[in-house]
Amino acid sequence: MNIPIPPAAGRILSTLNKAGFEAYVVGGCVRDALLGREPGDWDITTSASPQEVKALFRRTVDTGIQHGTVTILIGKESYEVTTYRLDGVYEDGRHPKEVTFTRSLAEDLKRRDFTINAMAYHPEEGLVDLFQGMEDLTARQIRAVGVPHDRFHEDALRILRAVRFSAQLNFTIEGETLAAIRDFAPRLELISQERIRVELDKLLRSDHPEKFLTLYETGITGILFPEFDRMMEMPQNNPYHCYNVGIHTIEVLKAIPAEGILRWTALLHDVGKLSTRTTDENGIDHFYGHAKESAVFAREFLRNLRFDNHTTDLVTLLVRHHDAWFDGSARITRRVMNRVGAENFPYLLSIARADTAAKSSYAQEKLLPKYDQVEMRWKEILAAGECTSLSGLAVTGKDLIAAGMKPGKELGDTLQHLLDLVLDDPTLNTKETLLERVRRDGSF
Repeated sequence: MNIPIPPAAGRILSTLNKAGFEAYVVGGCVRDALLGREPGDWDITTSASPQEVKALFRRTVDTGIQHGTVTILIGKESYEVTTYRLDGVYEDGRHPKEVTFTRSLAEDLKRRDFTINAMAYHPEEGLVDLFQGMEDLTARQIRAVGVPHDRFHEDALRILRAVRFSAQLNFTIEGETLAAIRDFAPRLELISQERIRVELDKLLRSDHPEKFLTLYETGITGILFPEFDRMMEMPQNNPYHCYNVGIHTIEVLKAIPAEGILRWTALLHDVGKLSTRTTDENGIDHFYGHAKESAVFAREFLRNLRFDNHTTDLVTLLVRHHDAWFDGSARITRRVMNRVGAENFPYLLSIARADTAAKSSYAQEKLLPKYDQVEMRWKEILAAGECTSLSGLAVTGKDLIAAGMKPGKELGDTLQHLLDLVLDDPTLNTKETLLERVRRDGSF
């Protein structure tokens, strides 16, 4: 079995071998290469100690030397080289208390999380597969190395990593491994929000975001996102819907492009239905105001996961307006563009389409053609350079002051009033017309 490895990685292996040390590419790069995927990084494991590695290469960085990792720089490329190691006791459910270096590749591989990540490769020796990782690749399954309970007790983040890998690779999770995930899900409370965010983000951005249901089925959402469990129990008795709130959310995830902003918006767009459901005398469910409640929840949820402000603000904005009403007219399209920002309007349109695709056939037949019309209107507005925000208004605060208006709240209110006029009729957006309108209305 031949795996083509980058020339620079081959030079590192060769240099270590000539100095009397073992060295292999290892882990995810081997897995991905065997699957025909392009590896993101080529990690190397070796019997050489960190100091011995550093002595052999001119440009190195101590990126994790306490755990045996040295980064070797070759040209513009970088490669992490880690000494074979044994992990000590995991006292915090995430990190070993101490690391012991070893000269045994087998000892190093058996401490790894899943069989498909515990394979090593050398161009001359071939594949080193001590735990049937190749069999699991063929079977398309995620299986823990050794005893699953031991692996998850050592590092609770592996619980999320298993589900994330199943989503990225479209693999199932082997039975004993899945059972151990259920048993150890509560240990995720030991993991930092930043680490949880990274794994959830990778899962949601994958080609199979429907694997999010595995988090529900194994009790993980009960720890990290208990509201989702309630969403899975909430029906939507309404002509526009054919799923409960939870399954509808999963279907929206599947229908929307694999972009982080869109996937997080899809996940959180309907959580506000939990607090807004009413049922009328005909047995029809309504969720008035749910978008606003969803946005409040989304902001807090994303902040708890330590998302950056830009992502938090944009997802919250899109959740707040995800059910914006359209009639296909240019006027309403301009007004919605004003609310979300012209640059964010394509996001909103994607969300509206995916949301509708996850509804009943009645809703799809009624709404999807309308979104085609809205997209046409949006393109026409952009092509015509029509104003959709204060920044595009033909008059500014300085113009109003120069014309005699005093600074203050009235000035801001006047600008907003002029924008409202222009959103309804873009032909009014000239300085002369708008100033004359202000004079006529008596604001000067």
